[in-house]
Parts: sequence; structure tokens; C-alpha cells
Amino acid sequence: MKGEERELVLARIGTAMADFCERWFPDAFVFALAAVLLVFGMGLAIGEAPSTLVEAFGEGFWVLVPFTMQMALIIIGGFVVASSRPCSRLIERIAAVPATPRGAVAWTAFFAMTSSLLSWGFSLIFTGLLVRAIVRRLEVDYRAIGGAAYLGLGAVWALGFSSSAALMQATRSAIPPDLLKITGVVPLSETIFLRQNVALATILIAVGVAIAWLSYPRHRPPRTFASIGVVYEPLVIERESPSTPADRIENTPILSVAVATIMVAFLVMRISERGLISTLDLNNFNLAFLAAGMLLHWRPRAFLKAVVRSVPAVAGVLIQFPFYAGVFGLISMTSIQETLAEIFVAVTNPHTFNPIVAIYSMILDLFIPSGGGKWVVEAPYVMAAAREWSQHLGWTIQTYNAAEGLANLMNPFWMLPLMGILNVRARDLAGYSILQLLCQLPLVLLLCWLFNYTLPYVPPILP
Repeated sequence: MKGEERELVLARIGTAMADFCERWFPDAFVFALAAVLLVFGMGLAIGEAPSTLVEAFGEGFWVLVPFTMQMALIIIGGFVVASSRPCSRLIERIAAVPATPRGAVAWTAFFAMTSSLLSWGFSLIFTGLLVRAIVRRLEVDYRAIGGAAYLGLGAVWALGFSSSAALMQATRSAIPPDLLKITGVVPLSETIFLRQNVALATILIAVGVAIAWLSYPRHRPPRTFASIGVVYEPLVIERESPSTPADRIENTPILSVAVATIMVAFLVMRISERGLISTLDLNNFNLAFLAAGMLLHWRPRAFLKAVVRSVPAVAGVLIQFPFYAGVFGLISMTSIQETLAEIFVAVTNPHTFNPIVAIYSMILDLFIPSGGGKWVVEAPYVMAAAREWSQHLGWTIQTYNAAEGLANLMNPFWMLPLMGILNVRARDLAGYSILQLLCQLPLVLLLCWLFNYTLPYVPPILP
């Protein structure tokens, strides 16, 4: 009886937060504009000239253009692959696993988090498409299952193979020279392959699935995708019969297969040269998905139609990422960065260093929502302080990663691709994702702090 009461309490909290966010949580673009003004005001408060801040914002505005294109192609590539007949059938089989709405939400949470350990891009796209398949066969609360789909980006992704910070620190050529002088190379054996990191990821996955299960609103009519006003078109492109010579050229598989073969050959060469883990970057990830899409659709016309249908899902990414890049410029190109560094070192000591790293990294992620980009800004002074307090450098990186992931649970920046796939607004996902944040944040702080005492200080091997 007590267990059921706890379940009902958590379910009521989840429903209340979802209702509140649906009414009060603004669009993700509003958060981007607010972040610009908040950081600009911070710069004025510490004495920066308005002209300097304006210059930094303008200079930074376009620095994420390559990354914006990468993110857009992640969405496009995922749609293209998923809209092929073979992949659509696979997603339908995975979607058939849960038998109840509550089980569907827990299954989605588990799939999102475990797949994100391999690749956050894979998790983001395929979990969103999995949700689309599930809700067509079960009457599931769309807000609850949408929040569960976001857990891959909001909990454990940076503890796995796609951790930008860990991969950067393990690759000498990828580390900025000034940072390399502080940290040296930190191999993956000292970051994502630490036993403590595996334990942390396992615990967070178990807790995330449990919260998704316990918070599902069983005793009220579900807010289904139809009741929210979401309309889905079938993903699979119907084949057309060619009627002209041009149509026959566009429907011949020769061109698609030939070019896709070249793309696959390039990836095979890269893997043989660098290994699979080092090859898992955004460019190669997108190349693999586009090659797979060309092969799965077989014909150029079917591939292009799938691309055209995917484009509306990237609108939020294309317009909002430049504004976040402007925030990045405001921090990294002015004395705001130095001020934050001085404050950080002044308030830490050997016993408080680890939880402060976590809290600080999570807060900073609200303004620079990029695991790799933010690490370049934060790492020089964080890792210098870690050396001064004799902290394990690899665990400092993983503490950063764990907290950086949690910040995504309330930052609509990374919701944008999923919002495009599910045809929802940030307010539809935020209630259940913020509930996960409130439950997981104390656990992350505690475990990162405790595990820190099980790891010795290892002096860096400097160049």
C-alpha cells in the first residue's frame, strides 16, 4: 500500500509539473533571447564596455555555423534512414515490445539512455521515431513519453562514447595547445572506462527508468498526441512508376549505390586508421547515415523526397543555434570568462571541488549548451584547479560530463531536434524532464563526490 501511495504521489507531481510547463514554459527561442540579454547584462555588471560586448556577440554569432549544419544533418539523416522500408519495419518491431502505456514510457526511457551511451545523435533520432511508432498503437500520455525520449540527451550521454570532452582529452591533436600544457593527454581508460563511471551510468539509467515508470499518470485520461493536436504523416515514401526518361534516370539505383559505396569506403578507411571510437564524430556519423539512407531508399528520387519531408523538423535548429553562438562569444571573447575562472578557483577546496565543478558546469551549460565547445571554455581553469587540489583529472572530466548532461533536462536547446520529430513544443516535454532533473541532480552530486575519494591523483604527462 505504501509503495502504491509513493507511486501515486510521484505521478501526481509529474502530472502537475507537466500541466504547469504546458501553460507557463515559453518557446525555446525565448530562452535563447533571454540568455543573450542575461549574459550581456553580466558583462555590463563587471565593467565591460557595451561596444566590446556588442562586438563579441556579433563575432560569436556565426561560430556555430558548421555545428548547426551538423545538427541539421543529424535530423535529416535520421529521418531519411527511418523513412526507408527496412528501418521502418525495425522500429515497428521495437515499438511492439511494450504492452501497456506505462511500460511504453519506461521502455522509451531505457532505450533513450542506453542508446545514447553509444551515440547521442542515434539516441535523439531513433528514440523520437520510436515514440512515433509507439503512440500509433497505444494510447500513451504524449508528454510523459516525449519526456522519456529526451532522457538520452539529458542524463547519461556524456558518460559514453560520444562524450566530446573525453574524446577531445584522449586525442592529442584535438586538445588546444594551451589546454594541453595543463592536462596532458587523458586516455579513455581514465574517463569513460573507469569502473566508477560505469557504475554511475548504470545507476542513473536505473533511476531514470524507475522515475519514468512511477511518474506515469495512470489514473487520469492521457494527453495523447491527437489530443495535443499533433498530426503525423506516414514516414515511408510510396514508390512511383517512371513515365519519362528523366524519371527512369531518377529511379535507377546505380548512381545512389555507386556514391554510397564511395562514402562507405571512406568510413572503412577511417575506422582502420583511427579505430571505431575515434571515428565516431559528428561528421562521420552524418556521413554514415546519409550513405545508409541512399542505400536503403535505393533510388535517388525516393531519397530526395525523404530529405524534403525532413526539412521542417530542422527549423528550430537553424534559427536558434546562432543566438546561442552569440552567447558563447559574449563569454569566451570578453573578461566574463576570466571573472568566472577567478570566482571558481576562489570558492573551491579539495573537499568541495567536485560538487562545485558539477553545479558550475550545469549552470554554465544553460548559456553554452555544447559539451565540446563549453569544455574548451571551462577546462583551462577547472583542470588547473584540479591539479592544484590533487584531484583525479579523468574523474573531473566525467563529473563535468555528468552535470553537463543534467543541464539539458531543463535547457530547450537540445530539445529542438526532438521537438521537430515529435511535432511538439518545449513546454510539452519540459514537465517530465524537469522532474527527472530534480530527482537525479542530488544523486549525481552525491555519487560524483563519493567516487572522487576512490580515485588517486595521477600527475598529467605533459608535452
